[in-house]
Amino acid sequence: MDKHRIKVAAKEFYKYLELEKGAPLNTQKAYKGDIRDFIRFIEKSSFEIIDHNVIRAYIVNIYKTIKKSSLARKVSSIKVFFRFMKKKRYIDENTALVIKNPKIEKHLPKFYTIDEMFHFLDYLPKEGWLNIRNRAIFELMYSTGMRAQEVLNLDTEDLHIDGMWVKAKGKGGKERVLPFGNKAKRAIEEYLEVRKNTPVGNYVSKGPLFINNHGTRLSYRGLLSIMKKHQINAHLFKNLALHGIRHSFATHMLDSGADLRSIQELLGHSKLSTTQKYTHISTDKLMEIYDKSHPRR
Repeated sequence: MDKHRIKVAAKEFYKYLELEKGAPLNTQKAYKGDIRDFIRFIEKSSFEIIDHNVIRAYIVNIYKTIKKSSLARKVSSIKVFFRFMKKKRYIDENTALVIKNPKIEKHLPKFYTIDEMFHFLDYLPKEGWLNIRNRAIFELMYSTGMRAQEVLNLDTEDLHIDGMWVKAKGKGGKERVLPFGNKAKRAIEEYLEVRKNTPVGNYVSKGPLFINNHGTRLSYRGLLSIMKKHQINAHLFKNLALHGIRHSFATHMLDSGADLRSIQELLGHSKLSTTQKYTHISTDKLMEIYDKSHPRR
């Protein structure tokens, strides 16, 4: 494969991610960024044949300048791209298979304790329709364990307020039905009521469920900014990202006796091993209780 042909393959790969794979926007952006960086390296290099030797040279070129986790992601993206090119017959042999993924340290998910999570939610401002919207979003996130982007992607018709369930669309376009609790229900009902009286929220029966002050769908960046500011105002200094609420949901469910398979279904994990990371957190808690409680230590 030559340098021109790999750029043609990349364009088809981007369309494949969006149209066939149904990858989330953030995932698409990550893949595109990784592949474009790789292609820029190829264009500047003297390599004539695009194979595993190019990938190795690229790794050597960047491994000192980025984090191991970023390097691992870039290598993974390139391997997925090569697998796609083999499938679409751009290449006869997938030589990327000989490249090993860099080993990275596994970090346990950051999460709030139950008291911290309750404080986060109870400390949310209650005045103004945007603050009422924020409360509805965060109550729903904690009540269901949904990813932040899944919540932001909800349309009004995905919400079944009387039945207390919501239809979420996860990675790869997979749908799942998730129940939510009374506190989330009341927060959403209050939001829908005040939204009717805003200049931008007249069309409650259709379209995005959670809108910004322009009447369009609230963005991930916008919600992240809201969370960061609220953590400071609430004097919570763990500095969690939006995904931390999802981690908190899973950890609290497991600590309260929910089985791993049920949590897997609620989170929308395709592999049980992805959900099992939360057992390490619960094991740490058990050891802490044991150390504090057992008379013969």
